[in-house]
Amino acid sequence: MKRIGLVGSGFISKGIFKLVEKTNGMTISKVLTRRKIENVDTIPEERLTNSIQEVLDSSDLVIECSGDAIHGTDVLDEVIKAKLPIITHNPELQVTTGSYFVDKGYFTEAHGDQPGCLAHLKREAELMGFNVLALVNIKGFLNLNPTPEEMSYWSKRHGIRMEQTTAFTDGSKIQIEQALVANGLGATIVKNGLMGATVGSIKDAFFLADLAKQFQCPVSDYVICPKAGPGVFILVESELADELNGYITRPLMTSSGRYYALLRPYHLCHLEIVKAIKNAFDGLPPLLNNSLSPTISVATIAKKRLKKGDYIKRGLGGFDVRGIAVKIKENINHVPICLMTDCYLKRDVEPGQQLEWDDVEIPETNALTKYRKILVNQICS
Repeated sequence: MKRIGLVGSGFISKGIFKLVEKTNGMTISKVLTRRKIENVDTIPEERLTNSIQEVLDSSDLVIECSGDAIHGTDVLDEVIKAKLPIITHNPELQVTTGSYFVDKGYFTEAHGDQPGCLAHLKREAELMGFNVLALVNIKGFLNLNPTPEEMSYWSKRHGIRMEQTTAFTDGSKIQIEQALVANGLGATIVKNGLMGATVGSIKDAFFLADLAKQFQCPVSDYVICPKAGPGVFILVESELADELNGYITRPLMTSSGRYYALLRPYHLCHLEIVKAIKNAFDGLPPLLNNSLSPTISVATIAKKRLKKGDYIKRGLGGFDVRGIAVKIKENINHVPICLMTDCYLKRDVEPGQQLEWDDVEIPETNALTKYRKILVNQICS
């Protein structure tokens, strides 16, 4: 019986727990939570613990799904010391400190979130001889500055924490996901904040493939396409596919007639976690991680005017700031959105302004120390 430890006790953890418990040959040994155990009603009390050591002592593999880069980094330090394989369901951690862990042991992002789905789709396409030009996430709507009242309503309706709901809505989450895709799959971004074009159909996104050809590098981006549903797609080219020249490939053609759009019309979050678990135990290579040498990070942008002395409890998923993907070497002084926790503004910041280190006082954390090491390596490379 393979014993799986979980880090986090929220929506994703609850789903993973239920699925793994129904899977032959696997069980959830312990679930690490920061909450009081009596206050967690989604997981049986006997499986819950506030001790990372209990998780390590009872697990053959650990899944980190807290959604918190700072807490997750502290936990993974201990998991690495215990020499246990790690699966993250946490793009926030990957794009912040993930590169530190890449060469420390088995370390991969899971299948079910959009980055994992794009990584899997890319592997399949390349096995069929396609040249992958664009790795594209699909979003149905975007509201860069939602109100607390709006987010409270949707949070309750979907049963997801308000911070998560807000990060989805203001685009921070998709910026994080596509930064991970770029770093892990050898792609780049077209511009800071991505293009995020609105299209009537994914077949109209051919311009992203044109840009990839121009840059001579695959691009990572997203489109707003309400009719497409919450999936992912890649834009590819192939002379072998061109030779088919018939009903098999014609429906996949983009509007320009130059590329093919390969769509995965769904991503099932924690329902796909078992694939990642089996791959790890079978000794297969990691599906995706932030790579040893990331080129893209996620910077912090002010949503409103912030004054010197203002306190920000949590940047990601809040109403003060949001995140945008940026090229690291062109934005050396940017403050990563996932490190914006328990911060104070050192000077006034205008709406739309990108925060830099001189603008904010951030607590010295393990995650911040590791991010600095990653940054130094990137600058020197």
